[in-house]
Amino acid sequence: MKPILVLVSVDSNSVLLGARHFVNYLKELIVRYNLQDTVDVLETGTMGVYTQGVVMAVFPDDIYYSVRSTDDIQKIVTEHLLKGRTVLSLEIPRERLKLVVEKEKISAETRIVLRNVGNIDPRNINEYIAKDGYFALHKVLSEMKPQQVLECVKASGLRGRGGAGFPTGLKWEFTAKVQADQKYVVCNADEGEPGTFKDRLIMEGDPHSVIEAMVICGYAVGATKGYIYIRGEYYGSVENIQKAIKDAYEYGFLGKDIMGSGFNFDLTVRLGAGAYICGEETALLESIEGKSGRPRLKPPYPPTNGLFGKPTVINNVETFANIPPIILNGPEWFKSFGTAGSPGTKVYSLVGNVVRRGIVEVPMGTTVRDLIYRFGGGLVGGKDLYIVQTGGTAGTFIGVDKLDVPLDYDSFKNYGVSIGSGVILAMSDDVCPVDVALNTMQFFAHESCGKCTPCREGTRLAVQILEKMSKGQGELEDIETLRQIAYITQEASLCGLGQSINVPLLSIVENFREDFLKHIKTSSCPHGVCKFVKIQKSKTKV
Repeated sequence: MKPILVLVSVDSNSVLLGARHFVNYLKELIVRYNLQDTVDVLETGTMGVYTQGVVMAVFPDDIYYSVRSTDDIQKIVTEHLLKGRTVLSLEIPRERLKLVVEKEKISAETRIVLRNVGNIDPRNINEYIAKDGYFALHKVLSEMKPQQVLECVKASGLRGRGGAGFPTGLKWEFTAKVQADQKYVVCNADEGEPGTFKDRLIMEGDPHSVIEAMVICGYAVGATKGYIYIRGEYYGSVENIQKAIKDAYEYGFLGKDIMGSGFNFDLTVRLGAGAYICGEETALLESIEGKSGRPRLKPPYPPTNGLFGKPTVINNVETFANIPPIILNGPEWFKSFGTAGSPGTKVYSLVGNVVRRGIVEVPMGTTVRDLIYRFGGGLVGGKDLYIVQTGGTAGTFIGVDKLDVPLDYDSFKNYGVSIGSGVILAMSDDVCPVDVALNTMQFFAHESCGKCTPCREGTRLAVQILEKMSKGQGELEDIETLRQIAYITQEASLCGLGQSINVPLLSIVENFREDFLKHIKTSSCPHGVCKFVKIQKSKTKV
């Protein structure tokens, strides 16, 4: 065993910063200084924290560095690896690190989904196996009947982590009960929600956990074929998943007679073209079938009539990644985390003006305040928090009065705050709600497939109204019109894209109403963001 281990984060963000080049140069220097017998280098996924450089960790010293150039690599090798001295100028301060590296603290992350991310080489199947990888699959195939697997997942209380929160075990059971000559398991790895990158980092850092879960699901529901639908832009995810599938076939975890059980399961990857609408499950199925990615009319639903008209289970990456630990540790273990109605953990993408941007996994029921200030480190420059969007672009906009809301699948019903895809977007007081609303609706208008009129025309009209407001040309009646657009698109749109527009639009109009009124009444932006165009407005009583 080599006494020194250097972990290098080689997720897609780090690759853009030169991670591959730095790794090659690091290995070259290790040979040059004859350190190959005492130092080992391991490429891994994200370590949960983002800086202006590539994150490297040196163990057992437990020192984290931010590397921006080959000169930085030279310093780490000559000072730390050769002389045992910390390079203070490159060290990431402890307060910048996520609490995952401070496991002795009560407030540390609880990692179930991210248990291997940043700890193993995701391209080495042996490292996954060494972390109990494929043990759950072996347990299922050797000790459990399909119905027992279904009961285990149902008893765990696991709910879909894609946003809707539908009980996973119940969804599986629907498909299991249908008699068909062919069934499918599909992983939704499209992840088109702006600001969301947790699924990408899971696939980059621990692809085998998704593969193992999909095989277990196939066994439980009677499916023998699976598809992982990934955004074509997710180059690192695609590369790692394809490598993992290849290795899984070679080790006998995919293909015919898996582990001598007589169960067969084949898995392949399908690439998406970056359409947000394909995150909707039926549009995703249409895309896999080679058609235009547009939603289907429901019912029927995918569990009975899905891919190629056959019964299909569709779950997202994070949902699947929970399955192996649940099988190994049992449903009661899983229910010991989170809340009664929302057991387990949730992976959040912390973005915006927070100090520690990145991903964090915490128990369900963690408050918005804790996510921003305890795990996110507060706002950059000590600025005042003004707006938080929870759940992604289709999520809710809230003010500081709702920071103590516990996030779980009942928080929207109880407090009007959605958990959605797990984005926590923190914005300081130099951001304008009207401008934020305009950008949000422009996104929906751009991504609408145009198949149904309420979504296609409703988003377009909302953009026009918000553009008027941002230019100082708004009327008081526009606020009510925006509310009507929100309600109509929710009730009349064909799919989840149009139906979800009401959540961000209503929440920002209602929670930041005074900002909208100031734009209309005084033709000025209190935050100095919107550029007003002075024109003669019609007289409206206010």
